[in-house]
Amino acid sequence: MNLRNHFARGHVIPACPLPLDADRKLSELHLRALVRYYFHAGSGGLAVGVHSTQFEIRDPQYALFEPVLRLASETLDAELAKHPRDFVKIAGICGETPQAVGEAELAGGLGYHAGLLSLTAVKECTLHEILEHCRRVAAILPVVGFYLQPAVGGRVFPYAFWRDFMEIENVVAVKMAPFNRYFTQDVVRAAIETGRDDVALYTGNDDNIIADLLTPFRFKGPGGWKTRTVVGGLLGQWGVWTQRAVLLLEEIKEARLQPEIAASWLTRNAALTDINAAVFDVANRFTGCIPGIHEVLRRQGLLPGTWCLNPDETLSPGQVDEIDRVSEAYPEFVDDDFVAEHRDAWLKG
Repeated sequence: MNLRNHFARGHVIPACPLPLDADRKLSELHLRALVRYYFHAGSGGLAVGVHSTQFEIRDPQYALFEPVLRLASETLDAELAKHPRDFVKIAGICGETPQAVGEAELAGGLGYHAGLLSLTAVKECTLHEILEHCRRVAAILPVVGFYLQPAVGGRVFPYAFWRDFMEIENVVAVKMAPFNRYFTQDVVRAAIETGRDDVALYTGNDDNIIADLLTPFRFKGPGGWKTRTVVGGLLGQWGVWTQRAVLLLEEIKEARLQPEIAASWLTRNAALTDINAAVFDVANRFTGCIPGIHEVLRRQGLLPGTWCLNPDETLSPGQVDEIDRVSEAYPEFVDDDFVAEHRDAWLKG
């Protein structure tokens, strides 16, 4: 697989949740089932060890980072052996530089193709220090940059940071998730102005998914004016109802080829944002984000429950009702029938 070409084609890349049983122990059975679901739903990759997988997996008391990455990778390899196609395995990379370097080495050894690099642990460092941190990790494993919204631990980066970040040779993509149009455009502009056509742009803006994917961004680059599109999404939202997300992205790719974008896409964008508000618990400042993802998958029989490693991380009051509401209101985004048809096979050991 040519990694850059694969990213450039644009894919649905879900962020993988962590299935736990009632004792808050890893359910290997359900992790394998989830991985199979994402693979057979048509996703082009999977991100493991990221926020949806719960950062606590790195804590010594749980020591789940390596086991989860290993089991997900082995399950994917087994599916790829039976159904060969290009598929990117992405590992979440966190921590200060020694930890991040160690995680990148581990992920590469487990067969991961790239690392989604969280900068939360180094966000108080100088921009020069953060860029050096990124270079150190990129020297070990191809890097997917990550612009995380400040509301959940990210930092606002100036345009100059992203311009310098684009100069790092082993950057293969950027996940833009600042939940802010100005900051998102800084990343696109940096990619164009540095001439990094080989760095794929992916949305992580769960509040504006369709609009991100349909917008032709235009800035002046080294060879004159250039238009870039956000080719795919690496999203927590696409960890649920993934098969419909894959169909949606294919529709969007066709719509991009048309001379005009139909106004109905704006309505669909608002609908998907409404869905995300319920699942991600926006009403409570994302407190129930991970349990919300779990609740959707629990209803489909892909998770045994909504338990998280942190017992205080639970569904918020009213969140179940909100998930009920959007599931009923927007059936075109729901893949319950697809899951019901294949779930038993995915759950077979």
